[in-house]
Amino acid sequence: MDNIRNFSIIAHIDHGKSTLADRLIQATDIVSDREFKDQILDSMDIERERGITIKSQTVCLPYKAKNGNLYYLNLIDTPGHVDFSYEVSRALASCEGALILVDAAQGVEAQTLANLYLAMEHDLEIIPVINKIDLPSADIERVKNQIEEDLGLDPETAILTSAKEGTGIIDVLEKAVSSLPPPKGDPAAPTRALIFDSHYDAYRGTVVHLRIFDGCIRTGDEICFMSNNAVYKVEEVGIFQIVRVPKEELSTGEVGYMIAGIKTVSDTRCGDTVTLAANRCKIPMPGFKEAKPVVFSSLYPVASDEYPELASALEKLKLNDASLAFEKDSSAALGFGFRCGFLGLLHLEVVQERLEREYDFSLIITAPSVRYEVTLTDGTVTMIDNPAMYPDPGSIEYVKEPFIRASIIIPDRYMGTVMNLCMERRGINTNYQYLTSDRMEMIFQLPLAETVYDFYDRLKSITQGYGSFDYEILDYRETDLVKVDILINGDRVDALSQLVHRDKSVERAKMTCEKLRDEIPKQMFKIAIQGAIGAKIISRKTISAYRKDVTAKCYGGDVTRKRKLLEKQKKGKKRMKQVGQVMIPQQAFLSVLKTKD
Repeated sequence: MDNIRNFSIIAHIDHGKSTLADRLIQATDIVSDREFKDQILDSMDIERERGITIKSQTVCLPYKAKNGNLYYLNLIDTPGHVDFSYEVSRALASCEGALILVDAAQGVEAQTLANLYLAMEHDLEIIPVINKIDLPSADIERVKNQIEEDLGLDPETAILTSAKEGTGIIDVLEKAVSSLPPPKGDPAAPTRALIFDSHYDAYRGTVVHLRIFDGCIRTGDEICFMSNNAVYKVEEVGIFQIVRVPKEELSTGEVGYMIAGIKTVSDTRCGDTVTLAANRCKIPMPGFKEAKPVVFSSLYPVASDEYPELASALEKLKLNDASLAFEKDSSAALGFGFRCGFLGLLHLEVVQERLEREYDFSLIITAPSVRYEVTLTDGTVTMIDNPAMYPDPGSIEYVKEPFIRASIIIPDRYMGTVMNLCMERRGINTNYQYLTSDRMEMIFQLPLAETVYDFYDRLKSITQGYGSFDYEILDYRETDLVKVDILINGDRVDALSQLVHRDKSVERAKMTCEKLRDEIPKQMFKIAIQGAIGAKIISRKTISAYRKDVTAKCYGGDVTRKRKLLEKQKKGKKRMKQVGQVMIPQQAFLSVLKTKD
């Protein structure tokens, strides 16, 4: 155990975690140069295309230190985006230390602070690393000051690296060996192991990622999950070295995987404790806080007969993404589907793309919504996240919506534009403070519903990429909420209904009608697209009809001949409209989610 180190790399988005992990992997020679590729731990296509990490990935690095000893370094690379902070907290639970990475040009940002607090909650040893020192705009002294003032760490212990050029990589490995504590645990005690992740293998069943805290797990052991008492026989254990490397046993302090022919996907839960069936431990591991979804949206398969396949795909995806929540849902327009809860809009996009790529589904997604607390006149309180479930306005006493405490770190020259953006979104500026002479942190209280739509994109564009944003849920506050329905030719389309603050309802209805007008194809009759609150129409767009030139054969003669033919055509179109059904293409549902710009 003295020669094992478990640590993870944490940082703000885009500060170079995956690149540093690449260099550490190359320095320990577990992958040949021929097989090496950039972002080697990012196994999903979507991670490579977007250049972000979505899933925490583990790798075991054998490293011969300068003191002559061979160490096994279990490195967990984590995401930086605020939507995936749950992944980070799970990774930290299986570590004793963390490298906190700071960009030499950008300095300390919102997620750097948020991740530092997560690491402190787990009582980890923290090593500061200043990355990207090769950039022309790198200002190492300024960043050292920020590490001291904002993070409260000793800037003199910071290691200077350039992950891109490979500078300072051996220093990082040596520091990990010398400064991080070895794992604690009792090899003779009953086995206790914590599940921190898992994924589904089509040939082997569920592959469980775990950290052994006491005892050991060998091939052939009978293990038991403590949350549901399911018993399985272990077929294989081993460690991750990009690929799975089987071993005879996983002993105390090690991080690895276990395959036990687990077919029922729901048996494996993140945060569950694994023990031996014959010699069970008394107390399970504390596990993780449940991730609370904040954004809700419904997913429907384009072909309604694919509903059972979508159900099994979501089960398998939940195994790999414990923060996804879903329940059955149905819609008059779209048939059967699932109401899903996400940690944010990026999380929603990633789940949608993974279902489309990995499981080959075509999906329709409804407009995202947050969870409201509705108090009815008879005193009952219900939580509503689906516009279809919104009660009759006459029976509502009042509605409360969730507020967040948003921490925005920006260069001070953008203070005015950020203030305007937040005030536009019904924000309350509680305070702001200077972190350094030209960087400030602004604290706002904002309605969560105003930030799920396009807040993060707008913040990035008005601060030219320098703004960083982190938030936590505060409480519920009273609001003036209305349900905006979309009618197409007088028929209500329940999948397009939205819950909106009254002040924004007309603007939102207009925007939705405009987008649908651009997406729905013309018919032989006029199509009216209307936005309504109850019986009151608040916006309307019309798609004009295809028109056959019925007067083409009239040449000369009295104008009444033409008029007669046009009147006849008008009657025919009116009759057609009474029976005409409008087909809404999938693209129209998606266009409603996208913002104008």
